[in-house]
Amino acid sequence: MPKVEIKQPIVDEIKKNAEKASSVVVANYCGLTVEEDTKLRKELREAGVVYKVYKNTLLKRAFEGTDFAQVDDSLEGPTAVAFSYEDATAAARILSKFAKDAKALEIKCGVVSGTYYDAKGMAVIASIPSRDELLGRLLGSMQSPITNFARVLKQIADKQPEAPAAE
Repeated sequence: MPKVEIKQPIVDEIKKNAEKASSVVVANYCGLTVEEDTKLRKELREAGVVYKVYKNTLLKRAFEGTDFAQVDDSLEGPTAVAFSYEDATAAARILSKFAKDAKALEIKCGVVSGTYYDAKGMAVIASIPSRDELLGRLLGSMQSPITNFARVLKQIADKQPEAPAAE
C-alpha cells in the first residue's frame, strides 16, 4: 500500500477539523512532561478545543487553499495544533495561561477568524475574555442603572412617613 494512501485519512481528519474551526493555534510542545501534557489536554478538551500533534507535511497538505495555510512558515520542528470551534480565543487563552507555568510550551502563531497572528499577536488574542464572560459583563452593565434606580426609589419610599390608614 503506497504511503500516500496510508496518510490520506490523517489529512482528511485535519481538513475536517479545519473546516469546523474558527481558529487554529500552532505551538511547540517539546519539553513538556507527560503530566503537564495530560493536564493541558484535559483543560483544552473541557473548553471544546481539539489539540493534536501532526506531522508538518500533513498539516501543510491539509491547510492548502484555506485561511490556515498562512501558518505554513511556522510548521517546523515539533508541532501541536489546537482547533477552536465555538470560542475563537479559547485555544490561545488556555495555551498562553498554561505556558506561564510550563516554560517548555511555546505558541508559534495562529489564525483567528481568517487573520494570521504571530506569537506576540496570539498573546494579545489570549488576553481577550471569553464570549460568555463578555456577555456577562454586558448584562451586568445593562442591569446596573436599573438596579441603582430601584435602590434610590426604595430609599425615597423608606424616608416617607407612613400615611394613616383610611377607614
